[in-house]
Amino acid sequence: MKLDVTKSKERSKGATHPHTTAVAAACRGIEASDELPNLDRLAKAAGMSRFHFHRVFKKITGLTPKAYAAGHRADKARRELGKSRTVTEAIYQAGFNSNGRFYAKSAQMLGMTPKRFRDGGLGEEIRFAVGECDLGSILVASSVRGVCAISLGDDPDALVRDLQDRFPKAQLVPGDRDFERVVAQVVGMVESPGTGLSLPLDIRGTVFQRRVWAALCNIPAGSTASYTEIARRIGAPTAVRAVAGACAANAIAVAIPCHRVVRSDGSISGYRWGVELKKALLKWEKSQR
Repeated sequence: MKLDVTKSKERSKGATHPHTTAVAAACRGIEASDELPNLDRLAKAAGMSRFHFHRVFKKITGLTPKAYAAGHRADKARRELGKSRTVTEAIYQAGFNSNGRFYAKSAQMLGMTPKRFRDGGLGEEIRFAVGECDLGSILVASSVRGVCAISLGDDPDALVRDLQDRFPKAQLVPGDRDFERVVAQVVGMVESPGTGLSLPLDIRGTVFQRRVWAALCNIPAGSTASYTEIARRIGAPTAVRAVAGACAANAIAVAIPCHRVVRSDGSISGYRWGVELKKALLKWEKSQR
């Protein structure tokens, strides 16, 4: 999946959308169905026109109804591949009616072949390099699908070890001179946060996590939002802890700006790369605003 993390012309204002309840009900309906959603039926149940429902659903969830259904099915396929005895069994348990349909979509859903996914990504090639920016060391890693990790810290060796822990069965390959341009673009984004990042991202997460991460990308540089606000924006106002969990699971620092999420009282809580770094990022972004 590619998330657009360039500057958006329209930014979320933090208020709960008036149609969040209807969209949340539509999400539950999609998750309960083994078939891809019928847009007309979903719109009718929500009491909206087809066009208006499609627009509202995407605004709240960050995904179209079709993409949401595909993401949910992909999540189910991942779970089944992890516990089923065979790939074929996993395919049918995930709701696919034929092997052909599944294999046609498997690369997009899993980022690799089903067998490789069952083997824990064995043999996947990930290029990486460590550079320097104004906030310290920065590690950038990329698969064939796009940037899959951006990490920040003071210890380059620790950043590499963390990458190894995240992709234990992948083949980690030091980046060449061409890859240096990728690192330079990421460093430019960190040092000029309002510019965004135009590189494709290899985003690995559940549908819920991707909804949270899409909402984070709508928080302008130099601003913050609370975990409660993000939960409301995605139509899941009671899922505050799950939102915090999605922020903690984000592996692509700054490009998916989980550092811009704070507690309801404005205080700064945990951050995957350290609270002090989170404070430094927020201070830097405000100074650049």
